[in-house]
Amino acid sequence: MIKLNITDLKITLFFLLCTVVSSCSNDNNSIEISEEEIENPETTEEENEETPIDSVQTLTGELGTVTFYNQALIEDHYILVNDAAANSVYLMDKNADLIYNWPLGDRKIGNDVILLNDGTLLASLESDNPEFAFGGQGGIIQIINKNGEAIWNFDYSNTEHRSHHDVELLPNGNILAIAWEKMSAEEAIENGYQLDNAIYPESIIEINPTTDEIVWEWHSKDHLIQNFDDTKLNFGSVEENPQLINLNYVKATNGNIMHANGISYDDSNDLIYLSVNYYSEVWVIDHSTNSNEAISHSGGNFGRGGDLVYRFGNPTTQNDNITERLFVNNHYPNLFEPGKILVYTNGGDLEQSTVYELQLPADLSQNTIPALNQPEVLWSFTDPELYAPKVSGAVRLPNGNTLITEGDFGIWEVTQEGKIVWKFSAQGFFWRAYHYAKDHPAILAIDL
Repeated sequence: MIKLNITDLKITLFFLLCTVVSSCSNDNNSIEISEEEIENPETTEEENEETPIDSVQTLTGELGTVTFYNQALIEDHYILVNDAAANSVYLMDKNADLIYNWPLGDRKIGNDVILLNDGTLLASLESDNPEFAFGGQGGIIQIINKNGEAIWNFDYSNTEHRSHHDVELLPNGNILAIAWEKMSAEEAIENGYQLDNAIYPESIIEINPTTDEIVWEWHSKDHLIQNFDDTKLNFGSVEENPQLINLNYVKATNGNIMHANGISYDDSNDLIYLSVNYYSEVWVIDHSTNSNEAISHSGGNFGRGGDLVYRFGNPTTQNDNITERLFVNNHYPNLFEPGKILVYTNGGDLEQSTVYELQLPADLSQNTIPALNQPEVLWSFTDPELYAPKVSGAVRLPNGNTLITEGDFGIWEVTQEGKIVWKFSAQGFFWRAYHYAKDHPAILAIDL
């Protein structure tokens, strides 16, 4: 038996292929076959295909620069852009040309501004002379008409609390808002906090804009656990109480220990999804509770009161170093259809951002270590050039593409296959970008 080593086999295959090509060719063009192609015969021309350089088009629009990598795959729609650096909220098209710009005057964007179906803006704005301020700020919530006039105003900023970052319109017409609330150093220590400074844990309020009343509220300070000091409140096992929040997971001398930055509402289950940046998690809260139940550990549709119904993204908050961690400083818990959520994880020290599409489990339940019942990753996208340490988010488009806001760069559009088809870049600080079809009720209501 003749034995050929791998080198002899490659040489033999090479000359056989050259002989066939030479005998079948009708011209003098030579064909080269690399060693790599011989080692990887399954590699197809389609897999190696890249966008031809001459098909890439770069245009300079009124608002920035756009690059079309594959115009046939782009969703043709308008984009609502919140640029905090320019203190500007505007609609643009895919050529980065201005469609409409709302006059805000001397009002400053707190962060989130969304376009409602009636053509008005729901905006989180900065209050004047806040008693305390962290990134994301806020303090004022307004509904603003096309002409920039505030047709509704709600001020939630004083020495004890301040709304910030994100707002959400509920189906009943009420408005959800995230708010910091102050716990004095003495109160924090009594609750088992390790440092001796005031802290500002998160709360959620629901406002009736007709009466300006807060009709429902949830406070994270009512749902704490700590294993630092058994003489203080909330002492217990962090691992055995995943429905509670480890007060000492983040220890910050400025008191900003949680830094929630995004909120989403699940109408079908009456649940609130809260993105908590410093915990690198999304917390799920039962909105069906009344305000008394929300303080407690029982009641509501899920029987847990205001305790966390579910949490995901970073099992280390429960001292679980076994289960895979997905998030590092996440933004925008975009529940874009029942059971599916998009989350932008900034990446922090990784200096690499990733967008995840997750399938949430049908049974939202907490478990002890290791964390079981984790969401399933259905899709993810990252790129060596995708990194924003702050803000940012992702929106699923009607054609299946994903619109990604990279906060300190601009906006990407990518396909389900991870192919980049469009980019927008400009000098700015982009909170989020929202998709609006050209025949969307909000666009028609503006009457452009």
